[in-house]
Amino acid sequence: MRPSWTFLTNHGHVLLAVAQDPDKRVSDIADEVGITARATLTILGDLEEAGYLGRTRVGRRTHYVVHPRRHFRHSLTSGHEIGELLDLFADPGQ
Repeated sequence: MRPSWTFLTNHGHVLLAVAQDPDKRVSDIADEVGITARATLTILGDLEEAGYLGRTRVGRRTHYVVHPRRHFRHSLTSGHEIGELLDLFADPGQ
């Protein structure tokens, strides 16, 4: 059973998924996060518009680049960079 709430938002989960695999397909990100592909595309657009990631086309695929030096948006966490969150959840094998 999926919990009714989580500590991280879908935006946070999408960002983590992209950081773990910058070449991951939208459908795979959506499956991993548990949201639709359309919602994933909306979130990716939000993150790009806010400067948290960039994207480039590589053939038929999209390659994402996370900008870890960007700061969190909320006043309680704005003194921290998103790279700190990425480091916290980084795969120790990488």
